[in-house]
Amino acid sequence: MEQRIDYYNVAPEALKIMREMEKYTKTTGIDRKLRELIKIRASQINGCAYCLNMHTADARKMGETEQRIYCVSAWQECEFYTEAEKVALELTEHVTLIPTKRVPEELYHRVRKHYDEKQYVDLVLIINQINSWNRISISMGITATEK
Repeated sequence: MEQRIDYYNVAPEALKIMREMEKYTKTTGIDRKLRELIKIRASQINGCAYCLNMHTADARKMGETEQRIYCVSAWQECEFYTEAEKVALELTEHVTLIPTKRVPEELYHRVRKHYDEKQYVDLVLIINQINSWNRISISMGITATEK
């Protein structure tokens, strides 16, 4: 598939806002490797090859292991994610699939056992940011390319 629209040039102010939000997410207290795992998991759910390609490469550059990258879609069955990471990945799935999964009260409370109020907000913003990028990339026809 060919890129449909050069959206950076068509709507530069909107993309500037997206980039500013991306900058903000990098300043949060959320571990940078976890941020990448969140981006990978949401991109898997959304089927965004471009973002999967980008964030798996970014995770590797940060020192994330191949094992943890490969298994993030089955995080529930893995002993090598912490409880805090698991609950963040579960939140990622619920927010990404919000029309059917919602964010139940008991999940909110489990997340809050590991993350304070600000961190909870930051997690939700990180999840929403990657979901926005996924939707932009997919609808604009952006594809993954080999480097």
